Amino acid sequence: MNDTLNLLIGLAMGFNLLALGTSRLPVLIRAVAIQGVLLGLLPLVLEAHALDWRLVLITLATVAGKGVLIPFMLIRAMRAANIARELEPYIGYIPSLLLGAAGTIAAVALTRYLPLLPEHAGNLHVPGAMALILTGFILLIGRTKAISQVCGYLILENGIYLAGLLLIRSTPILVEFGILLDVTVGIFVIGIIVDRIQRAFDSLDTRKLTALHE
Repeated sequence: MNDTLNLLIGLAMGFNLLALGTSRLPVLIRAVAIQGVLLGLLPLVLEAHALDWRLVLITLATVAGKGVLIPFMLIRAMRAANIARELEPYIGYIPSLLLGAAGTIAAVALTRYLPLLPEHAGNLHVPGAMALILTGFILLIGRTKAISQVCGYLILENGIYLAGLLLIRSTPILVEFGILLDVTVGIFVIGIIVDRIQRAFDSLDTRKLTALHE
């Protein structure tokens, strides 16, 4: 189980670097979508010995939401706004990659000193969650386009979701479903905000929000 778990989390961490290093919004959205699908499969790996219909249902809902519905909405917003690239980010792509790589290495190193349960000490579960949360913050802070910042929010949520799976045996599966529902509602709200920004400024550059006044 640990090998499969580490493979899925390792791949998800790899897509962090792709998200940090690309200026093309379609690539960023697809990276977030694939990452969501990989993480959505983790409950099946963690509970392979005790599968039931609720676990399969939440897995399908998570994969469909993170891998299909939300990316479709973002791509539609991107096309409506007629933008394909993130230009002039607050934090450049090379510095973003270096920050992401350094944060990932630091997360793996720090995990050795944390008082983890034996089943969590020998895999990438905890460092993966920390790396995803850090990547999400870098995208939220370092990008200017609203869609890029939404992708940062999604990666941040992926990290929180991964951390929550540490308690999958002690928390009801409905809690994870509630998290997925919150994210979906949040994306709908963000989609409305993106649309309003585009209508008001004919751009999704959030720096133009500083021009707002009473």
